[in-house]
Parts: sequence; C-alpha cells; structure tokens
Amino acid sequence: MTRVQTPQESHTAQAPQILLYTRIKKSPYFYASRRHGPVMYSTYNHHYHPRHYGDPVQEYWELLNGVTLWDVGGAERQVEITGPDAFEFTNMLVPRDLGKCAVGQCKYVFLTAEDGGIVNDPVLLRLGENHFWLSLADSDVLLWCRALAYNSRFDVEIKEPDVGPVQVQGPKSREVMVELFGEKILEIPYYYLSHEELDGMEVVVSRTGYTSELGFEIYLKNASRDGEKLWDAILEAGEPHGLKVTGPCHIRRIEGGILAYGCDMDLSTNPYEVDYGYEWMVDLEQEADFIGKEALKRIREEGVRRKLVGVEISGEPLGSYNDGSMIDFFPVYDGERRIGEVTSACHSPRLQKNIGYAMVPIEYAGLGTALTVETPRGRERATVVRRPFIDPQKEIPKQDLTAS
Repeated sequence: MTRVQTPQESHTAQAPQILLYTRIKKSPYFYASRRHGPVMYSTYNHHYHPRHYGDPVQEYWELLNGVTLWDVGGAERQVEITGPDAFEFTNMLVPRDLGKCAVGQCKYVFLTAEDGGIVNDPVLLRLGENHFWLSLADSDVLLWCRALAYNSRFDVEIKEPDVGPVQVQGPKSREVMVELFGEKILEIPYYYLSHEELDGMEVVVSRTGYTSELGFEIYLKNASRDGEKLWDAILEAGEPHGLKVTGPCHIRRIEGGILAYGCDMDLSTNPYEVDYGYEWMVDLEQEADFIGKEALKRIREEGVRRKLVGVEISGEPLGSYNDGSMIDFFPVYDGERRIGEVTSACHSPRLQKNIGYAMVPIEYAGLGTALTVETPRGRERATVVRRPFIDPQKEIPKQDLTAS
C-alpha cells in the first residue's frame, strides 16, 4: 500500500535548504567547489559535503566516459597514528593482518568493536613503518582511537592532520594526472601510494577511489592553506580533457558493490553479515589479538542470521540515491510479513534496472529468491542477485597503466 501524506506533511518543503553556518565544518575546498554551483549538500564527518551539481545521472555519464573531480576534503577526514607503537596499535584496530601491508601500500579495512560490530570502514594508508592514516567513512574514529590509547600501554600519538583529499576519477583521470605529475604517476599500482610535490605543495597520491572506475586520490598536506591552489591546478590540468566537478556517484558505487557506512552497514552489523567476511578482510588466523577477534570467531562458527544481498527491483526508475529519492530504507516483505529492508537503491542507466542492497534473514539470501519491496511508488517485485552488478573482478580500476 502506498503511504499517504498527512496534512502536515503536504505543507512540508520537498527540498528544504541546508543551513550554512559556523557550527558545521567546511572542507579546505569548500569555497572553491561552491564556484561550480552545488545544488545539494549533506553533512559527513561533521563537514558540509556537496552531493551533486544539478543532474546526478549526467554526472554518472561524465564519470564513466571522462574525468570528474570531487571535493571530499571534509568527508574523508584523516586519523593519523604515529609513534613507536603505531604499528602494534593500528594492527589492534583492524581484522586484517597489517604485517601484510607494506610501507607505501593502502588497504580497505574494517575497524571492529568488541562485539564484532563495524565502527568504520576506512582506507588505511601506510606512510611509514610506524605512520598510518585512516581515511574515514562517517563515524567518530578520532575519538574511538584516542579513547583506546588513553591509559593504554601503547606509545602512540593520534591526531587529525591538516590533510584534505580530492578524488580524480574516470577513464581520463590518467591523462589529468600525467598533466599534473608526469608519466611516473602511472607507475603507482592499484591500492598503493606515492609522495609527490606539485607547485610547492606536498601531496600523497593513491590509486584509490569510491567509484570502481580508474581513479586517483590526492591528499594535500597543509590543506587549510593550499586547498584552493590545488583545486585550481587540477582544474587547469583537466580542462583539455573535459574534467567536470561532480559529487560522489552513488549509482556507480552501487553498481560496483561498494557499501556506504551508515546505511549498508554500521555498528550494529558485522563483517560476515555484510558479506565481507572473507579471509582478506577478517584474518582470524593471525597472531594479533585485534578488537572483536573472539566475537568474530564465534560469529563465524555459529553463522549469521541475516545477510546483505544484491537485489533487482521492478517498476519505474528509483532515482540516483543521492538526489533525495530515498529518504528512508525501503521495507522488504514476504507476503505481508516485513522481513528486512533495502539499504541503498538506485536506477542503473546502463543496466536499465533498479538495483540495490537489502539486509534480509539468511533464509532469504539465496540467489533467485523472490521478495517484495515497498518503494515510494508502491510495492514492487524484487529478486536476490549477485553483487557487484558490474565488473565483479575490479578489472577497470586495477588496470595496468604502464602497459597502455
């Protein structure tokens, strides 16, 4: 049954403004990105975050066919961990064995709580033997890490450095990065980093991104001072290649199997429920006694009662997720019994299908299982399918740039 608006709701603004004021923090690129006319903001890690600049579907095609620049300087805050015990402390935070992470390498990791719940899912950058950055999703990891270190045996310093990243993503990101740094930048392998200098600015460049496309992130040091300078340098380098300033492309991240913290997972979910409980994400055989290890051992032995699955949803196009089309989770039903919820959903222009993720009881997680989803337009048929929906082996972002 389609939900009917109450009289009070019918007078509510359908696109209320977001208040710009001093209490919410601003990215080092906030004023630079505002020159391009963002239409919608959200807040992320206590910072304003531009979500799109008018047409999320057009931004999707610009990402797939060209090159895009995103302001993520406020969203992806860095937690820096240094000191004599930095490796041991950081290895305690994550279920992956950081003994397998070389200096100059990046890892996608979970931070887990004592019960196995997911505190955050950052990209970890190992800058030195005892020097790490956690490039965060949306939760207060700085406070978490400082609380863990307080009165502990670890000799570490934990702070938020003056570092602001931007993402340069899309097939033509290769050409833009060569304009900025020269051909040597193409030697960075997938999920590795390099220390670079650009017009007197000190940066770290990584082969990472939130797109499942070819892409780079540029982490600017002294970002509060040099943010606009870097932004303008990227715009100049990108102009011959048609670079467009956009927001994060949630259509592409859903297609690519990338999860979003706060909707697809949070502190109440564990790695096995979100189907990332593979050996490479949760290494229970390592010697390190990471936080949540015993809980995750028990969860693996007992099995999970629910799982995050891919779904295809029938009906009219659902939107692009970051356009205000999914204000809340979509209920999932078996008949008239509510059994779960769709956590992220969108319409894929390439697949010409509505796709998304749903958290459902384990008995409904098998491929081909029929479900019913209540969308804003009413109830629709849905089917459990494999994810990622496109390029499951990540061949696009992993491509060898030195061979082309």
